[in-house]
Amino acid sequence: MGKILYLECNSGISGDMTVGALLDLGADKQAFTKALQSLGVDGYHLHFGRTTKCGLDAYDFDVHLEDEGHDHIHGNDHEHDHEHDHGNDHEHDHGNDHDHDHGNAHDHAHGNDHDHAHDHGHSDAHDHSHDHPHVHRNLQDIYAIIDRLDSNNRVKAMAKRMFDIVAEAESKAHGIPVEEVHFHEVGAIDSIVDIIGVAVCVDSLGVDEIVVSPLSEGYGSVRCQHGVIPVPVPATANIVSAHGLKLRLTDNAGEMVTPTGAAIAAVLGTRKNLPSSFQILKTGLGAGKKDFKQANVLRAMLLLEEEEEAGENMWVLEANIDDCSGETFGFAMESLLEAGAADVWYTPVFMKKNRPAYMLSLICREEEISRMEDILFIQTTTIGVRRYPVSRTILDRKKRKVTTEFGEAEVKICTFKGRTFCYPEYESVRSICRQNGLDYQTVYSIIRREAEK
Repeated sequence: MGKILYLECNSGISGDMTVGALLDLGADKQAFTKALQSLGVDGYHLHFGRTTKCGLDAYDFDVHLEDEGHDHIHGNDHEHDHEHDHGNDHEHDHGNDHDHDHGNAHDHAHGNDHDHAHDHGHSDAHDHSHDHPHVHRNLQDIYAIIDRLDSNNRVKAMAKRMFDIVAEAESKAHGIPVEEVHFHEVGAIDSIVDIIGVAVCVDSLGVDEIVVSPLSEGYGSVRCQHGVIPVPVPATANIVSAHGLKLRLTDNAGEMVTPTGAAIAAVLGTRKNLPSSFQILKTGLGAGKKDFKQANVLRAMLLLEEEEEAGENMWVLEANIDDCSGETFGFAMESLLEAGAADVWYTPVFMKKNRPAYMLSLICREEEISRMEDILFIQTTTIGVRRYPVSRTILDRKKRKVTTEFGEAEVKICTFKGRTFCYPEYESVRSICRQNGLDYQTVYSIIRREAEK
């Protein structure tokens, strides 16, 4: 049995909502703030508090930019420089306790009616080329900041991948090369905090798999620095399209899925569906800043997958064939596997009159027999197919994506009597080998080592 993180995006997804949901779920807040302090980036402070959404108590995480009069950069948090109506976006319950953690050591006079508990855990080892208004950063500048992160390589690679996805989407939206995409000062700080925060929090939870639900999105338009653009905004639409995310449109006016939120969903999802049965270990709610008719929260759930019976009944189909070409056999195998056969194999045999031939065998479920026989009769020269039921014992297995220094790779995780076996998928190993000029065994070992961490 493994732990699964489930992100339920019924009110969309953004960076601050995800951080809030993960912290509420039990992610290590101290590791999160320590990681941010190691970046040497200032000009902001963090807000940790509680608020209510449709009567539900939720974690209220926010990034306050000090050079911008403490404006919040969210839309459910807008990283692409929208001009906001802040009177609608910030419904904080200031009657609750709030905790603010600064990105630098300045004192601030907040124009709010509640006391702030400032936490100034700062390191003198910061790179003092600090941030100033109107600074624009390209992807390499963001990489340099992430490389200063006091965390493991898995967290750094996850954060870089999220920024890659945002940059690629903005590149396509604006028709410019990726290297010319610049993150504006305001959006960059907000996105750096959210993206690195998500990576650190996910890592601290130690989950085996992550499932992301379809993303709920609003309708209409939003105003950005260049004018009015449609919802979903082009960068978000590009991410959804490029990474096969499922989008569900609602009747809520405005943006619910931000580019950062979409990038987080694209990187975190390691499996498409929830297991058929599971236990809910814990639930966390991250609050959005807008109010909809439904609770504007991102719900994160920590699940424990229950083991299913390992045995199952299957059918074996066989046909002896002595008058097919090798090309025909090859195409028949591809067709059978694409149609859902669990396995297909050929065995050399001798038929009547000592003719050399092949026995085509496949294994499938009972409901697939008819489809398999159709393919055998149409794509081969056989005039008869025999079949018989078999029982098989299989290991519990699941596919998982891991992030290596060379990019993402897919592995198969199998469990048996408390033992776990990790098998990198061939296609992932081959792809990394060809892209980086490496040998198969080295890449296989690197992927397996990351999967076993």
